[in-house]
Amino acid sequence: MTEENEAPEIDPRVLPIVQDNIGNSIFDVVSTISESTGLRIDQAARQLYILDQLDEVRLRDNEPPRGMINFGISVYSIRFWVILSTLLATFIIIYLAPQVAPYSWVRIGLGFIVVLFLPGSALIEALYPKKDDLEELERFALSVGLSLALSPLVGFVLNYTPWGIRLDPIIIALSLLIFLLEAVAVFQKYQYFVMNLELVESR
Repeated sequence: MTEENEAPEIDPRVLPIVQDNIGNSIFDVVSTISESTGLRIDQAARQLYILDQLDEVRLRDNEPPRGMINFGISVYSIRFWVILSTLLATFIIIYLAPQVAPYSWVRIGLGFIVVLFLPGSALIEALYPKKDDLEELERFALSVGLSLALSPLVGFVLNYTPWGIRLDPIIIALSLLIFLLEAVAVFQKYQYFVMNLELVESR
C-alpha cells in the first residue's frame, strides 16, 4: 500500500487537548498541542488539520465577516480579486504595454487564460461554490471544456451585434461574463458561509 493510500496517523493525545481548548485561536491550540506532546509546531498543525478533515473538530473564524460586502472584501473572496487582477492585467498588457517581446509573450499567455480557462472556471465556481463539490482535477478539466464552449458562444452573439467580432468587443464581453459569473460565485459562497456559521466547533 502506498503512503498516499494509508490512513493519516492521529496522536491519541491531541484530540483531548483540542477539546479542552475549544474557542481558542488556531495558533494557541497548535502551540498548546506542541507544548503538551513535544510535537514540532508543523506536526501539531498537521494533527489539527487531520482532525478537521475527519470532522472530529471544526475550525471556525472567531470573527467572521458580517454582511455580503464584508464577505466580498475578506480573505474568503480572495479568488474573486485574483480574477479581477488578472483581467486588469490583461487590459493593461493589451492596451498600454508595448507590442514587443517580452510583453507580447505575456499578452499571449494572459489571452489564453482569459479565453480558454477563466470563463469556464467562473461558471464552475458559480455552479459548484463548495470546495468539496468537485475534485481539483475535475474543476480544471470542466473549466477548460466549458471555456471552449462559452468563448465561441460569445463570439457568435457578438457577430449579430453592431460591434461584430473584433478585439475590443470580445475582450469586454468576456471580461463582463467572467466578472458576473465570479460575482454569482461569491454570492453563492456567502450563502453557504452564512448557513454554516451556526455549526458547532466540536463533534
